[in-house]
Amino acid sequence: MAGEIKLLKPKVKGSISIEETLDKRRSVRDYKKGPLSLEEASQLLWAASGKNLYRRTAPSAGATYPLETYLVAGEIDGLESGLYHYTYSTHSLELRKGEDIRNQLSRAALGQRMVERAPLSIAIAADYGRTTSHYGQRGIRYIHMEAGHVGQNISLQAIALGLGTVMIGAFDDKDVKEVLEIEEEPLYIIPVGRV
Repeated sequence: MAGEIKLLKPKVKGSISIEETLDKRRSVRDYKKGPLSLEEASQLLWAASGKNLYRRTAPSAGATYPLETYLVAGEIDGLESGLYHYTYSTHSLELRKGEDIRNQLSRAALGQRMVERAPLSIAIAADYGRTTSHYGQRGIRYIHMEAGHVGQNISLQAIALGLGTVMIGAFDDKDVKEVLEIEEEPLYIIPVGRV
């Protein structure tokens, strides 16, 4: 794939237990100034929807995997600001837009400033047809469950990395789609930063 940026191999052993991450889980809306590392961004994307020993890090009804993961990079050491699409099969990024879009995305998120201030945000969007073609209207419920799994994975991984995040579902769908230049339906914007 042209323009593919290979990410760092994910770590599968950490220094904090799952119990500790659950105990420390909270919504963080204020972040310290300064960039995140490419290693941290890579680990967060893998936690969201990367390959694991069996299939992917988050379950999906009928293995339909309707979710797409986008990285809004503002301040990541070793990665230019821009919009990227995450490809789980190769654990890589594809540059979609080579400019810092955090301000635009913040406006689309009803002015929530943490989107603009965070060094990065992960946007999760759904192609509903992938799941509803198998399960009909009930597939919508399954997609929303899957988005919850992905969000929790990102939240717990952020804590394990000593970072903070918050799940954002309040935004103008049409505006977010325009900013991200996507066809899928946006479900989450997840800013991540230092605490």
